[in-house]
Amino acid sequence: MNSFESEVRQLGFKSVAGIDEAGRGPLAGPIVAAAVILPYDYINVDIRDSKKLTPLQREKIFKTIRNDAISIGLGFVEPSVIDEINILRATLLAMKRAVLNLSAPTDYLLIDGRDTINLSIPQKAIIRGDSLSISVASASIMAKVSRDHVMEKYHRQFPDYNFLRNKGYGTREHREAIIKYGYCKIHRKSFKVKA
Repeated sequence: MNSFESEVRQLGFKSVAGIDEAGRGPLAGPIVAAAVILPYDYINVDIRDSKKLTPLQREKIFKTIRNDAISIGLGFVEPSVIDEINILRATLLAMKRAVLNLSAPTDYLLIDGRDTINLSIPQKAIIRGDSLSISVASASIMAKVSRDHVMEKYHRQFPDYNFLRNKGYGTREHREAIIKYGYCKIHRKSFKVKA
């Protein structure tokens, strides 16, 4: 899981940040990205793609990463902006914000997916990076848990949609709530709701 980090360090880069996002697909809520700089040669066998972990495992590892990481940056893009600029641009904007919110400097970025970020820092996009890089997997966990926490707060504001359970994703229950109650302020109006 740290072969990409080792390869980059052999090229002379010192501070590698992994970047990933959570929340591209939901009908409601922000997209959240995280950038994580781990200590040199950091190993933790529990860290892997957030989608392969249970919510309880994610919460536990989230705390571990928060304690062990050199720096963590988060980037949020709200639904109104997603509607305005589209989900791909919003994703890249959230990732850029996450990098800019790091408290420690980074000189190389490992990014989950196909796209790079509009920053002058050297970077590499890695398809399935959250399964191949410990830094990207850490970012995937930080982004997912941070977003879940946001949606839990929104659930208290908008209980009719049960964001506590669906986290804004288009479950049948959520779609039925939209048909019954209409959109609330955190829904993405540009996303199609299938009946």
